[in-house]
Amino acid sequence: MAPALGWIGILRLGLVQTALGAVVVISTSTLNRVMVVELALPAMVPGLLVAAHYAVQILRPRWGYGSDAGGRRTPWIIGGMALLSLGGAGAALATAWMSVDPVLGLVAAAVAFLMIGAGVGAAGTSLLVLLATEVTPERRPAAATVVWLMMIAGFALTAGTLGALLDPYSPERLVGLVAAASAIAFAVATLSVWGVERARRMPVDEAPAPPFRAALSEAWQDATVRRFAVFVFLSMLAYSAQDLILEPYAGLVFGFTPGQSTALSGVHHGGVLLGMLAVGAVCTLLGRRREGSLGLWVVGGCLCSGVAMLGLALAGGAAAWWPLRANVFVMGVSNGAFAVAAIAMMMSIAAGGRTRREGTRMGVFGAAQAIAFGLGGFLGAVSVDLARLVLDSIPAAYGTVFAVEAGLFVISGLLALRLGRTGDAATQGIDRLTLGRGVIAGVVR
Repeated sequence: MAPALGWIGILRLGLVQTALGAVVVISTSTLNRVMVVELALPAMVPGLLVAAHYAVQILRPRWGYGSDAGGRRTPWIIGGMALLSLGGAGAALATAWMSVDPVLGLVAAAVAFLMIGAGVGAAGTSLLVLLATEVTPERRPAAATVVWLMMIAGFALTAGTLGALLDPYSPERLVGLVAAASAIAFAVATLSVWGVERARRMPVDEAPAPPFRAALSEAWQDATVRRFAVFVFLSMLAYSAQDLILEPYAGLVFGFTPGQSTALSGVHHGGVLLGMLAVGAVCTLLGRRREGSLGLWVVGGCLCSGVAMLGLALAGGAAAWWPLRANVFVMGVSNGAFAVAAIAMMMSIAAGGRTRREGTRMGVFGAAQAIAFGLGGFLGAVSVDLARLVLDSIPAAYGTVFAVEAGLFVISGLLALRLGRTGDAATQGIDRLTLGRGVIAGVVR
């Protein structure tokens, strides 16, 4: 049996995620700002384009199935990164085109954002499958942490560098910089993944691969896959629904300035990073004997996220003294802990099926996550607007939406408890919770 992927290999795959994040942040941040500020377009325009990039990722199971049928993930990662990079450069060109011909520019932007979504889905799904199948179980939490931190590093590095070089703004400068960044991202991803899988070629089933619908049906009929997909959707819906409403809430209810509300988002992201690091470090130190602790992190992180979100719901009535920053930090730590543990568990479940359909199973999870993220921010913002019309009170309107999100986190935690019935190694900690002994067992066993 080929050796498992070591830390150097994990870091190399993390660089692929860094490159992926670098192109994505250009489309969701830089181009969003240019459309709204420099081109004076309605915020709905970039919002719909970003939603389209999420919507096309419903095809992740099909792309995962393709890598299953071919028996290798590397071509899908490189091909997906090529499509993503072309889409990123095309989106910048389309944005510049909007200043000359808004209609044709918007049509070109729609095509480019669909390419971005397809590239993210194809490359991201196969990258996670490669991690799931080549990393030992005890290293998966740390691997998930490393890869996601490197993606965030891609966000930060690209946004900072591009922001410094983009002034003074011109459409030509925008297109040139984004095209260069996209080309660099593709080169980094290709060099990073090249040869990683070749030494550990994934076995191909001797029997011919079934048709896609049959493979998808087989994956969905697996109770663990089905329950986990629903869990991913609900938890990520709750996670993303606060994205567009937390800063306005801080400004309208607590009187935060734009700078203070932006810093509040930084507090949340800092908490997320700390939660991810905690899970990766603790699970690595505990080793394989405690792989079941992943389940405890998932359930505990969801429940703590729900409590923190409920705190935000109650905060509006006590804005004069409520520790909003501390509340948001606790929410971030809880979010990060459950998210990275869920990603590690996702890899375990995808790699643990009865047949080698890891890509199809991972595609199901990826599609659930993408749909949740696409809907989350939009539904959160719309719900606040509707609640303000009905309740005629800003604190009550935001509080109601936050309370619903808290409920979604609690429901997600309860759904995660059911996963323990499967007996999978990654869910043993959950199984102990269902027997009423999990917390004690997870601490002193």
